[in-house]
Amino acid sequence: MSRLTNDIDNISNTLNTSTTQVISSIITILGTVIMMLYLNPFLTFVNMLVIPTMMLITSKIAKRTRKYFLNQQESLGKLNGIIEECISGQKLVKVFTREEKQIEEFNNSNDDLKKIGIKALILSGFIPPLINLLNNINFAFIAGIGGWLAVKEIITIGVIASFINYSKQFTRPINELANQFNMLQTAIAGAERVFEIMDEKPEKEDEEDAIKLSKISGKVDFENVDFSYDEKTPVLKNVNLHINPGETIALVGPTGAGKTTIINLLTRFYDIQKGSIKIDGVDIKKINRKSLRSSLGIVLQDAYLFSETVRENIRYGRLDATDEEVERAAKLANAHKFIQRLPQGYDTILSEDASNLSQGQKQLLTIARAILANPSILILDEATSSVDTRTEMHIQEAMLNLMKGRTSFVIAHRLSTIRDASQIVVINDGQIIEKGSHDELLKQKGFYYNLYMTQFRKRTI
Repeated sequence: MSRLTNDIDNISNTLNTSTTQVISSIITILGTVIMMLYLNPFLTFVNMLVIPTMMLITSKIAKRTRKYFLNQQESLGKLNGIIEECISGQKLVKVFTREEKQIEEFNNSNDDLKKIGIKALILSGFIPPLINLLNNINFAFIAGIGGWLAVKEIITIGVIASFINYSKQFTRPINELANQFNMLQTAIAGAERVFEIMDEKPEKEDEEDAIKLSKISGKVDFENVDFSYDEKTPVLKNVNLHINPGETIALVGPTGAGKTTIINLLTRFYDIQKGSIKIDGVDIKKINRKSLRSSLGIVLQDAYLFSETVRENIRYGRLDATDEEVERAAKLANAHKFIQRLPQGYDTILSEDASNLSQGQKQLLTIARAILANPSILILDEATSSVDTRTEMHIQEAMLNLMKGRTSFVIAHRLSTIRDASQIVVINDGQIIEKGSHDELLKQKGFYYNLYMTQFRKRTI
């Protein structure tokens, strides 16, 4: 965020103030050089000798100060991050009475920014006086040589006076740029940070012959899939899954087993290293990404809503939906009643992070959004993990409406919510260790049985 605000503002301000000055400076320099050459080519050559010295001094100082200006922008970004975290997490800060700790952290970061800024300003502050000193030495040198040439009656005193005047006009733009050195260095440092983001590799572009899906049945096949995030630690090993259209597949296993990774691969947030993933018999690598993702509906554990009206948040699932379609989706998601109780109903504007809604209400809105999108394949990632039992019942009912006729992937730690799944897949350490229905897995008395009985005992207690 700091790169998109502070750094870009610095670049913008520098360009706004420097562009006209650079243009006028170039015109001034060209005009004065022409006039100096007309008056005396030899004195013009002498006057130009100071330019390499100026460039050498400026480059030497700039080389040392650039890292300080870059560190200054990084420290400013860190400071902004601390402020943003304190504001968004103020309830947590107050609950744990960590106000003094946060103030101390802010002060330390602020002091670091101040120290780096002072170093950068002190070093860069040497440039304007050094440039002025060189210019004054250059004037004296030109006056001395010009006087010697006048004594030899090669040029006149009037030519010397005019030449010195043009020489001042020549160095004036250089002095102005030297005085703006701090601003230029800050802009350069900001530009480097902005270009770091711009140079980040985007998703691989789709192949020219990538297929666009029109309507899919929902048949999904994982065939001998291997995957690792860092190419060193395998996350999924030889995963084989075959899901028929309309089936509900529950992914079960301990934290870090690879359940969410399977979803990330299906949505092509990552590409697999070995094997293939097919939808309706077509390898997803051959499917246009936009077409693929528009066929998927995802309801996540963390319900994200925008600072917009309730209606527009639901409509985000399908932007061309009518108001009637939005309300119909809300009714199917069991969200219509609580929406009507809001101050302006569907036109109620949600606050930042939708803090004026409960967690369950947020989740119901995201389900309504998914219903409106009408996807062929549905992904439910811990959609009921952070709500109470009563709200869970409403969400479960809404999810059943959403899952009708769709191939569904359900990730759940509450095993009671997936008893009716067509197939339960147990994953551990990146491998599928058990597959079957709820009753079949209980009869096996394996990993799933132990998980289920552990949760059942806890609930009984």
